[in-house]
Amino acid sequence: MADTSDFKNGLVLKIDGQLQQIVEFQHVKPGKGPAFVRTKLKNVLSGKVVDKTFNAGVKVETATVDRRDMTYLYHDGSDYIFMDGETFDQIGIEERTVGKGAGFLLENMTVQVATHEGEPLYVELPVTVELEVTHTEPGLQGDRSSAGTKPATVQTGAEVQVPLFINVGDKLKIDSRDGSYLGRVNG
Repeated sequence: MADTSDFKNGLVLKIDGQLQQIVEFQHVKPGKGPAFVRTKLKNVLSGKVVDKTFNAGVKVETATVDRRDMTYLYHDGSDYIFMDGETFDQIGIEERTVGKGAGFLLENMTVQVATHEGEPLYVELPVTVELEVTHTEPGLQGDRSSAGTKPATVQTGAEVQVPLFINVGDKLKIDSRDGSYLGRVNG
């Protein structure tokens, strides 16, 4: 249990049987009336964000979420197989739990896996990943403008929108949260 003075970003609360993570919070002391805490909560499983207000000093049930670094090994049917670097235990995590980041997973990539009572909740990839373009339409010579984009397939099979001058073999820096192009990687 925790009260509102213990709130911090990342804390996971158990509200109505659902795990909700605090995204942001603000203590408010109005001139009249009791103090309260305004929070933005993200449902750990669905990702849905809701606003919720708590009266100051209210006790709220917290959930223990274990975050550990794991290495992505391979994709097996509908499961993604990860290995704990300390115990060498392997676990299979369903595609829906891995989420959109599944399109940017490379073998031997280290990710953070969050679990609650042994049940995987979500997988957190590094914010930026470097992937090579395996297919895209050829760029037009001399077209260095940022006016247009085209689809490109990267080595994991995911499709991202890239500027027109990107070619097959280019290494790209991609934001794993939304799949957006961040730039080219030299080398």
